Amino acid sequence: MKNTFSTRRAVALLVAVAGISVWNSTPASAAGPLKDITNRYVGSAVAANHLASEVDYRSVLTREFDNVTPENEMKWGVVETDRGQYNWSGADAIVDYTQRNGKSVRGHTLVWHSQLPGWMNNVGAGELRSVVQRHITTEMGRYKGKIRAWDVVNEMFDDDGTRRASVFQRKLGDGYVADAFRWARAADPSAKLYINDYNTEGLNAKSDALYNLVQTLKQQGVPIDGVGFQAHLATQYGFPGGYQANLARFAALGVDVAITEADVRIPMPPDSTKLNTQASYFKQLWDGCHAVARCVEFTTWGFTDRHSWVPDTFPGQGAACLFDTNLRPKPAYTRINP
Repeated sequence: MKNTFSTRRAVALLVAVAGISVWNSTPASAAGPLKDITNRYVGSAVAANHLASEVDYRSVLTREFDNVTPENEMKWGVVETDRGQYNWSGADAIVDYTQRNGKSVRGHTLVWHSQLPGWMNNVGAGELRSVVQRHITTEMGRYKGKIRAWDVVNEMFDDDGTRRASVFQRKLGDGYVADAFRWARAADPSAKLYINDYNTEGLNAKSDALYNLVQTLKQQGVPIDGVGFQAHLATQYGFPGGYQANLARFAALGVDVAITEADVRIPMPPDSTKLNTQASYFKQLWDGCHAVARCVEFTTWGFTDRHSWVPDTFPGQGAACLFDTNLRPKPAYTRINP
């Protein structure tokens, strides 16, 4: 968690942990940016091109958040499209911004089945282990000391709790996860190391599988520091059952937990009823994190509907963020920060 926070925020946290909400009892005039009402890191995924070209985007990001996740700029397929040739321009720009503005960075992501460079298709099983180690060492080494936390392994389970048949699982076997964390610890001993996945927010087969894996990794002495819950939610599917209890059981394993990619999509077009339901979901995500002492971060996957990934991925759905396309706060924002 952050090292310092105001008296108001300290009181808010203590009351939240006790299960009592203070946000509605705080006068609106006393409320500040999201980063100032909590001692959790509050972040957003960010695109380097928008950060560079849109003054209003950069202004709201700077005002509201103290943690940044590069949306695509640190993914393998972006930084090493051609084998051995690196493009760090986008990642460097985001890290430079955070250094100038006193913000932390969540590195995203090192080992993931998606957005891999095409040349990976030609890497044989015997070579893949060294290729993955070199990738982790090179990327983490470049930003050593500048990244607070890394998503080391991302989305390794299918929804039924079985291991995803990724290139890493097929060619390296079950041990690739532990290896990735050990290589990551060696590359930057100061960074917090996370496993990260979606549809694991509630109690279900997938979160059970993730829990069992983290428990095993801890028992084996693997250097895993935290578990990230993406929290890409949709109002038509209901809020995840057992959300807070799920965070708490992971925390009891001795790891930090974090909300890493939160958004709540709704069927388009939005109306007051849909936006109110969305606001309720965001509030439950926020409050559940604050009720678990080891929930150290609340990050959204973008903060404005202007640039959300949702409409392209889920046709007919959208308006998933805390701010609208004109960067005006939506009911979800004011429900968290009245």
